[in-house]
Amino acid sequence: MKLIDNVNNRLGDDLKTSIRKGSKMSIAASSFSIYAFEALKKELEKIEELRFIFSSPTFSEENFKKQSPLFYIPNIYKETELCGGEFELRLINQLNQRAIARECSKWVKDKVVFKSNKHHNLPINGMIHVKNTDQEEYAYSNLSSFTTSDLGITHKKGFPTLIQKSEFPDSTAYLEWFNQIWENDEDLKDVTQKVQSYFESAYKENSPEFIYFITLYNIFNDFLQDISLDNLPNDQIGFKDSLTWNKLYNFQQDAVIGAINKLEKYKGCILADSVGLGKTFSALGVIKYYEMRNKDVLVLCPKKLEANWNTYRHNDKNNILAADRFRYDVLFHTDLSRDRGMSNGRSLENVNWGNYGLVVIDESHNFRNNNPYSDRENRYQKLLRRVVQEGIETKVLMLSATPVNNRFNDLKNQLALAYEGDPELINDKLDTKTGIDQVFRKAQLCLHSFKLHTAK
Repeated sequence: MKLIDNVNNRLGDDLKTSIRKGSKMSIAASSFSIYAFEALKKELEKIEELRFIFSSPTFSEENFKKQSPLFYIPNIYKETELCGGEFELRLINQLNQRAIARECSKWVKDKVVFKSNKHHNLPINGMIHVKNTDQEEYAYSNLSSFTTSDLGITHKKGFPTLIQKSEFPDSTAYLEWFNQIWENDEDLKDVTQKVQSYFESAYKENSPEFIYFITLYNIFNDFLQDISLDNLPNDQIGFKDSLTWNKLYNFQQDAVIGAINKLEKYKGCILADSVGLGKTFSALGVIKYYEMRNKDVLVLCPKKLEANWNTYRHNDKNNILAADRFRYDVLFHTDLSRDRGMSNGRSLENVNWGNYGLVVIDESHNFRNNNPYSDRENRYQKLLRRVVQEGIETKVLMLSATPVNNRFNDLKNQLALAYEGDPELINDKLDTKTGIDQVFRKAQLCLHSFKLHTAK
């Protein structure tokens, strides 16, 4: 028996000496990578056949059903490792993935059969068996995947590797074990065609539209992953039957779902979109959801946008959403600086500022200044105290067509409205090592250093 630690001796090098022309190979591993094929390309192209078993479910319908509907791109870890795993980023960055996938696809089509374990709770031990003649065969055990990191070619974090190599006759037991599993059609499923299709999609020419969607998916992947079924809107209240919902474009409906998810999880959300993309209508979709949950809603907007919001509250001919009977209140940013007088037909002395379950702030970038050294309460501080902190729990939806801020502190002040100005209310919900104040502080320092560097 020989021990391989992928430091003093590497599995990839040892396989190169073991594989002969006409070899028959059998592999059980959790994943397969085209870069492992490239590393052993010269040897693998000479073999007669390869039987490969994915030791855990791969390309199974069960895998895809468990995923939230992120997009039409499957976000399945084992499947995506076919074109490079987390320890093969250096190889991926060489931008030769398409060429390797094309070569690997042809080789798979000629010589490889893939099967997958159907069961999560019945794992299969990883191994590689190489059979040359009746008296010359080798078995490698105690390995997990068939990737360049497992071959010892690229670095792999974690515990050290110790692979055992056995020769004939001890290696025969591994082949007999593999054959028993291979013939078990009840617990294995043939996925050769699905693997082949995956490789073909990896090297084919893609339309600009597809590249655009792929780019969007990778930019917003973390956001999509963050959407939890626990925080998704309750469809049973019927808000998707409303006129407002059915007048929204698909991207606006997605914005409504995403905003409600953030409001339920973090109590706050910023909808920052360009002028003309319908932030008002998306906000009305969110408002309708919370009104149907019997929440009182306040819209705070600049005085100049009064008609923009009042239109949908009245039973007028020009109200295309009159059937939804919105009942939200509309007040203005400047009203926060007054304690009396009339505004939009209401007496400010009688406004119960702390009784709103949802406040929608249009042009929320106007509330990015929180000057704690002022001798009197400014509008920001009154909004935070009167509307958010006092009374019932308030969720805050902020709308802004000006998402770019001069300082990270401007963004921080807006987000602080969601967590009532108390970082402890948000820190536990964030998947970060440090609190939100420290995150913004470091971001501002990095931005400052970058500006100094570029100025030089």
